[in-house]
Amino acid sequence: MYHILVVEDDQDIAAILKLYLENAKYKVFCASDGKTAYDIFRKETIDLAIIDLMIPEMDGNSLTKAIRLTSSIPIMILSAKKEDLDKVFSLNIGADDYITKPFNSLEVLARVNAHLRRYHDLNPKATASKVLTIGNLMMDSERFLLEKAGQKITLTAKEFKLLHILMESPGRIFTKSQLYDMINDQDARGDESTIMTHISNIRDKIEEDAKNPRYIKTIRGVGYKIEKT
Repeated sequence: MYHILVVEDDQDIAAILKLYLENAKYKVFCASDGKTAYDIFRKETIDLAIIDLMIPEMDGNSLTKAIRLTSSIPIMILSAKKEDLDKVFSLNIGADDYITKPFNSLEVLARVNAHLRRYHDLNPKATASKVLTIGNLMMDSERFLLEKAGQKITLTAKEFKLLHILMESPGRIFTKSQLYDMINDQDARGDESTIMTHISNIRDKIEEDAKNPRYIKTIRGVGYKIEKT
């Protein structure tokens, strides 16, 4: 059973989408604002998101960008905005589809089926394990979850993405410039102290002794790597 996140502050529209999706045997999580939606995304295993642009707390484009920091799940935008610039902007920041209101519920369902088929059934890499394990660290990228020996550790979005990069390629040395580009941190570009701060904060959270780290090693003059432990 695939899990669908519906983010819509119009209760009538949300109810219609939920009805059609549940009739198609999907499990549906609903949120009426971006912050609640992002909390659900972090806690649950979500396979596809349907997001309205004009939602409170965190708008649809901001939510899309936040999800894209850690996940490649299909994202469908629903919006009353019909201008080409709005569509192009949403697609360029990570949305996979853009549907204008009013919409045909059967068409939305057909598009949901198509996106899930392409993402899961026709893309073996998408169904591969999303869990990374090194030592007593366990990272689930889809649930935005990190645990150490079974205890949940809270990271910021950039810390999570940075640690995910390192855990995905244990033993590989990443330069600071590579990490700048890979976490898309425009503020950090050219400022090595920002990456150093991220690494220091991660060490404080995952290491027994941050000054003598077991996991993230500094390669002096080059960058960082995570040890295969």
